[in-house]
Amino acid sequence: MSRILRWACLPVVVLGLAAAASAQTGLDQTGKPDIHKLAFDERFGMLVDAEWLYRENKRLATALRDAKLKPSDIEEVILVGGSTRVPSVQALVKQIFAKEPNRTVNPDEVVAVGAAIQAAVLTGEAADLVLLDVTPLSLGIETKGGIFTRLIERNTTIPTTKKEIFSTASDGQTQVEIHVLQGERDFATDNRTLGRFKLDGIPPAPMGVPQIEVQFNIDANGILNVTARDLGTKKEQSIKIEASSGLSKDEVERMRRDAEKFGADDKKRRELVEMQNRAEAAVNEADRNLKEHGEKLPPDVRKSITEKRDALAKVKGSSDAAEIKKAMEDLQQALYKISEQLYKSAQAGQAKGGAPGGDAGGDAGGGAKGGGAQGGGTQGKGGGSGDDNIVDAEFEVKDH
Repeated sequence: MSRILRWACLPVVVLGLAAAASAQTGLDQTGKPDIHKLAFDERFGMLVDAEWLYRENKRLATALRDAKLKPSDIEEVILVGGSTRVPSVQALVKQIFAKEPNRTVNPDEVVAVGAAIQAAVLTGEAADLVLLDVTPLSLGIETKGGIFTRLIERNTTIPTTKKEIFSTASDGQTQVEIHVLQGERDFATDNRTLGRFKLDGIPPAPMGVPQIEVQFNIDANGILNVTARDLGTKKEQSIKIEASSGLSKDEVERMRRDAEKFGADDKKRRELVEMQNRAEAAVNEADRNLKEHGEKLPPDVRKSITEKRDALAKVKGSSDAAEIKKAMEDLQQALYKISEQLYKSAQAGQAKGGAPGGDAGGDAGGGAKGGGAQGGGTQGKGGGSGDDNIVDAEFEVKDH
C-alpha cells in the first residue's frame, strides 16, 4: 500500500514543486490525491537526473565561450521553458552566474508565444519579422592531409555566404574533389560527410598555381549550396544539400563533446600534418628555384641548396615535427642565398653599365653617380639614387 501511495502522489508532488520549493500531497480514503503530507525539495531533487544537470552546465559554458563572454558579463538571466521551474535548475543558474535568475515571466507561455511567432513568419502572416537561426556545427571541406578546413564556423547566423581560395595538391593535377563536411573535429574522418563532387578540366600546372574558389551559401531555409569554380577557366560545379544538419540535438551535442574531449590530440595531430604539407611545398619551391636560377648560382651555393633540399625531402613525412621544422629552416636559409646572389649580380651589372653615364654627368658636376645608376638599371618613379632602390628591393624580397 505504501508503494501505491508513493507513486500515486508523485505527479501531484512534481506539479507542486514546479512552482515552489516544497509541496504537500497524499491520498484520501477514496484513493484520490489529498494534500496533507510534506515533500521537501531535497527529496525531489533526487528525481532530477544529475547527468542532465551536468549537460546543461556544459551547454551554458559552451554558449558563453562561443559568445566570448564570462558569466560576470551577463546582466540578467531570464528563465524560459518548463524545466526552469525545477528548483535545482534555478540553483544551477544562480551558482553559475552568481545572481538570482529572472522569474517574472511564465516559462511555458514564453515558449508558446515564440512558437506562434515562428509559425506566423513561416506562413507569411508576419512579414515584418525576421527569424535568425544559426548553424549548429561548423561546415567546411577536406584539404590535403585529411584536414577539415572550416568555411562556416558553428553558431554563424544564417543566411550566410563564405568563400575561400584553394589550389591543387600536386603538380599537373587536372581534377579536384570537393568533400563537404560538418562537425567540430580537425580531421575529415572524424566529422560527418554531407556530400562530394568533382571539378575537372583544370589545366595542368605546378602545385599551388591553379586557383579554385569554393563558396558555401546557406539560405534562410537552411539549404546549403556549395560551388567550386576554377578562376582560370571559369569552369564550375556545385552541389545542393537540403537539411544540412539532419542531426538530433543529442547527436549535435555528442559531436561537440567529442571535439572537446579529443581537442588537444586533434590539435597536435593537425599541426604535424600542416608541418608536413609545408615541408612538401618547400621542397617543390626549392626544385623550382634550382631549375630557374641554378645556372646563375656559384657551385657552392647550388650545392648547399641541393643538400638542404634533399635533407628536408628525407624527413618531410616524419612524425617528428621538430625535425621537420629544423630541416625547413635550414633550407629557407639556403634559399635566401639565391636572392642575395641575384641582387649582387644585378648591382654589379648596374655598376658596369653606369660608368659611361657617370663620365657624362661629371662635366655637368655633382650628378655623375646618380646618372650612372639610372642609366644602368630599371627604376620606379621618383628621383632617388639607384643604390637606394636596390636596397629597398632586396629587403622586400627577404621579407616576402
